[in-house]
Amino acid sequence: MFTGFIKVRARCPACDFDLSAADSGDGPAVFIIIIVGMIACFGVLFTEFSTPLPIWACLAIWLPTAAVLALALLRPLKGLMVALQFHNKASEARNEPND
Repeated sequence: MFTGFIKVRARCPACDFDLSAADSGDGPAVFIIIIVGMIACFGVLFTEFSTPLPIWACLAIWLPTAAVLALALLRPLKGLMVALQFHNKASEARNEPND
C-alpha cells in the first residue's frame, strides 16, 4: 500500500485498485497526537510522582518513547484512514444531485 514510509502507491499491487485519490489529510496525525500524548503525559506524571528522577532523566526516558510510539503508529493509522475513506466512499467534493 505504501511506496515510502507514508507515501501511498498509485495502484494496489495485489488487486490493482486505484489509490491515486487517497488523501488521508491530517487525520492520522491528530489521532497520533491524542494517543501518544495521553500515553506520554500519563507516563511522565506517573514517573514524576512514583520515583523522584531528575528532569533530564525523565526527558531522556519519555521523549524517545513518545517519538518511537508516534513513528510506530503513523503507518497503521494512515492505512486505516485510507481504508475508511474508501469504505465510506468519502471524497472532498461530492457531485451528487439533490432529490
